[in-house]
Amino acid sequence: MIQTAGVALSGALAIWFGILVFRTASMMRSAMALLASMAALGLLFLMLEAEFLGVLQLMMMATEMAVMAIFMVMYMMDPGGLGAMDMSHQKRSALTVAGVSGGVAALLAFVVDWGPIVDDAPEPGVQLYDLGIEIMERSMIIFETAGITILTAMIAATMVAIARRE
Repeated sequence: MIQTAGVALSGALAIWFGILVFRTASMMRSAMALLASMAALGLLFLMLEAEFLGVLQLMMMATEMAVMAIFMVMYMMDPGGLGAMDMSHQKRSALTVAGVSGGVAALLAFVVDWGPIVDDAPEPGVQLYDLGIEIMERSMIIFETAGITILTAMIAATMVAIARRE
C-alpha cells in the first residue's frame, strides 16, 4: 500500500512539475521545475525497483542541468534566468498535438491488451546484471559515442563561454 501511494505521489509530482515548466515566466524557474519533474521520475523508477533506470535518470538530469547552466550563461541576455519570458509558442498547434498525443497514450495504456503480467520475474539484482550485460555487449559503442560527444560539447561550450585573457 505504501509503495503504491509513493508511486502515485511521485508520478503526480512528475506531471505537476512538468506542467510548471511551461507555466512559469522565468528561465531559471522553468529549469528547476524540469529538474524536479525528472527527479520525481527517477524516484518513480527507484520505487518500481528499476534501480538502474532510476539512478541513470537522476545522474543524467544533474549533468543536463550543468550543461544548461553553461549555455544559459553563454548565450542568454539574462544569465540568471529570472527575467520574464514566454515559454509557449504556437499555442494552438501545441495544444492540438498534446491533446492527440495524450489521447493516444491513454488509449494505449487502457485499451490495448498488453498480455499477461509476468508471474515469475527475476530478482532485481538478476535483472540489473542482465541489463548490464546487454549494455556492455551490443550497445556499448552507442553509449561510448554519446558520452564522448556530450563531453566534447561541454568542453567546447565552456571554452566559448570563458573570455579570452590578454
